[in-house]
Amino acid sequence: MMTGITPINPMIPGMGLVPPPPPTDVPVVKEIIHCKSCTLFPPNPNLPPPSTRERPPGCKTVFVGGLPENATEEIIQEVFEQCGDITAIRKSKKNFCHIRFAEEFMVDKAIYLSGYRMRLGSSTDKKDSGRLHVDFAQARDDFYEWECKQRMLAREERHRRKMEEDRLRPPSPPAIMHYSEHEAALLAEKLKDDSKFSEAITVLLTWIERGEVNRRSANQFYSMVQSANSHVRRLMNEKAAHEQEMEQAKETFKNALTGILTQFEQIVAVFNASTRQKAWDHFSKAQRKNIDIWRKHSEELRNAHSEQLMGIRREEEMEMSDDDSGDNASKKLRVDDSALAAQAYALKEENDSLRWQLDAYRNEVELLKQEKGQLFRTEESLTKDQQLQFLQQTMQGMQQQLLSIQEELNNKKSELEQAKEEQTHTQAMLKVLQEQLKSAKELAEINGHDESQANWNRQTCLDINKQFGQTHLKSKTSSVDSEQEINVLTVALVNQDREKNSEKRSPGLKSEKEALLIGIISTFLHVHPFGANIEYLWSYMQQLDSRISASEIEMLLMRLPRMFKQEFTGVGATLEKRWKFCAFEGIKTI
Repeated sequence: MMTGITPINPMIPGMGLVPPPPPTDVPVVKEIIHCKSCTLFPPNPNLPPPSTRERPPGCKTVFVGGLPENATEEIIQEVFEQCGDITAIRKSKKNFCHIRFAEEFMVDKAIYLSGYRMRLGSSTDKKDSGRLHVDFAQARDDFYEWECKQRMLAREERHRRKMEEDRLRPPSPPAIMHYSEHEAALLAEKLKDDSKFSEAITVLLTWIERGEVNRRSANQFYSMVQSANSHVRRLMNEKAAHEQEMEQAKETFKNALTGILTQFEQIVAVFNASTRQKAWDHFSKAQRKNIDIWRKHSEELRNAHSEQLMGIRREEEMEMSDDDSGDNASKKLRVDDSALAAQAYALKEENDSLRWQLDAYRNEVELLKQEKGQLFRTEESLTKDQQLQFLQQTMQGMQQQLLSIQEELNNKKSELEQAKEEQTHTQAMLKVLQEQLKSAKELAEINGHDESQANWNRQTCLDINKQFGQTHLKSKTSSVDSEQEINVLTVALVNQDREKNSEKRSPGLKSEKEALLIGIISTFLHVHPFGANIEYLWSYMQQLDSRISASEIEMLLMRLPRMFKQEFTGVGATLEKRWKFCAFEGIKTI
């Protein structure tokens, strides 16, 4: 099929005419492609690349549009079979077709031909030429094959994971045989063997948990338990051997750490000698900086190793002190009492000397730190001192404020005590005035003079208010209960006077409007059992009649004392006048 095809595009590697899609950042240079029955001319390189749709999963089919009208399936196959093996071509009568390839990568080669102009032979007829448009096509067969492939990969992945889990799963424990005399005899032999003890003790535990122990087999089980107990001494000996190895390893580590610390001290001494003026002046600025960094790093490492070594020594001292205070039975069995006492005394002296040396080393370290802090004191320490002084000053100021507040509190307490004394005096005066009022009422009932009684009541109320006002100005803390009682007494006397005067003076209703207002006000105050002030009542009446005023409502209420009464609630600034509906109370009294 390749016969008669003139020069192949030099950009095309391998077997096919069409190369794989080049990278996007490299400019594409398309050339003329010569086939046996047609010629493909490249598009204008200045034009943008042809657009394509999103590639469907598992796409093996392409759409080819813009075919010449006289193009046949043989010509289409001749052009596109160079991209790969073609499994099917479905050509339409409207100058387009669908081509299905054997593999997915062949579709990329076919997309490369999008934009080429196809001319059949050397004809210039419109029916023999057309601009190709190649795009991805969505086919059910491609998607089905892709799904089958994905399912196969998923099955392989599951199988691989299962094999990996089976490989990493710990082996199952061996099956425990059933109890019999023969098996028990074999197990007793295994219990005596150190290498088979772990396996045998597991079998023995299982038999005991199963309930295999009875009167017949009790002696045999007892012998096996006794064999298990014989291994306790072996295990303790093994533990002691391991502890001895650990002590030897600790001693080796301590010796090695001591040698490392000595070398660190030597290195730090070299750096300190280098920083002295005799040698320091001959180094450059960069060299001085590096030496300073190395010195600081070495000192940090030396201090860390020194702290670690001191910690090991402290632990040894603590262990030695524990050994001295405790009674070590094993040593008493091994060593004679006199030798043990001498050894303990020597160890105690050595321990005391080591402690004294450690205290001396600590004191030297603290002195060195203090000297170093005095030599290398920087501006940061000065600023910290200033901040500390400022905080101390603020603390002193707060303490002074606290003392002044305490003095004020004591003054307030003394004033409060004085006010309580004045309050008790005021309550005593109030009781005397109440007794005077009661006696005055009795005299008024005997004499029967209504008008003189009313005037006398008013004058008495005024005297009470004046006296209470004078006592209230003297005391800083007033008694709320006494004021409420005086207000109630005053209001009761005034209401009695108003009732008596209104019985004589109250005329009848003037118009239907007043009757209507009385009905509405009675209903409103009846649903407010605790009463309502005149402003609240006036705001409600204004919704019904905007021309009515608060003074008219108040005059109407004062004209009917048997239906409405006025009470005072609250004390001082919270004193409030409230009107209540009392017509039903009058009916009950009658």
